[in-house]
Amino acid sequence: PDPASIRVLRGHQLSVTCLVISPDDRFIFSASKDGSLIKCKWEVESGKRLCVVPGGKKGTEERHMGHASHVLCMAISSDGKYLATGDRNKLIMIWDAATCKRLHIFTGHRDAVSGLSFRKGTYQLYSASHDRCVKVWNAAENAYVETLFGHQDVITGLDSLSRECCVTAGGRDGTVRLWKIPEESQLVFCGHQGSIDCIQLINEEHMVSGADDGSIALWGLTKKKPLVLTRQAHGMQDAQGLQEPPYWISSVAALCNSDLLATGSYSASVKLWKCGEGFRKLEPLWDIPL
Repeated sequence: PDPASIRVLRGHQLSVTCLVISPDDRFIFSASKDGSLIKCKWEVESGKRLCVVPGGKKGTEERHMGHASHVLCMAISSDGKYLATGDRNKLIMIWDAATCKRLHIFTGHRDAVSGLSFRKGTYQLYSASHDRCVKVWNAAENAYVETLFGHQDVITGLDSLSRECCVTAGGRDGTVRLWKIPEESQLVFCGHQGSIDCIQLINEEHMVSGADDGSIALWGLTKKKPLVLTRQAHGMQDAQGLQEPPYWISSVAALCNSDLLATGSYSASVKLWKCGEGFRKLEPLWDIPL
């Protein structure tokens, strides 16, 4: 990509923690650690900020429109109707994506909400939390459905596609899990050495995860061990005279149903990867300097 074609949208005062793009590619919703600008809606074409939802002080969420603590995750339904945001203060808020009006607050998690995902084609919402459990909600009916237990540490990431299941990364418990909602069962996958911090489904059969030991793993949902484990994916840090740790993987993305992946670290670049035949190879394609 030509660096000149990378557009920068400015407006948040503090770290941007999460964002989603609307299914029609017209809008970006972003959230940050700002107390005042909790959530923004941007127009992709013009880069204009269309809507800002202000935050408030802790405990005033019912009176204010926005969150009163750091927003950590967001998800948008596949028809672009509902937006969900989760915060450090255990709350999940459901919004009308068109008007930025808040519709409902889900309570029930006992710690920070760290991951959200709508099941494609439905208003079924999955949430993950530092309280180690996954919850299932129905955004259209403002309803709580059920809670799933199993992780032994904070859940750091969550994703889902069309099937009635979701996948999670369990941080320092060293596991990735596939939750089958109707069967109320889970599959446990092991392979990384460090804290597994991010996860994404590539298609209904494969997923990718990243860890703070610098490794990326490709998984098939029928095998308990990774199909591919690439160590030091973003290289090693330059630590003067000390043993150099690898750059940890802080984010992964997959172009759904394709063989293209992206990984992020703080190594000043985003890397693009190609999944080889049968997802048994991972070939570096490109570094985008940032």
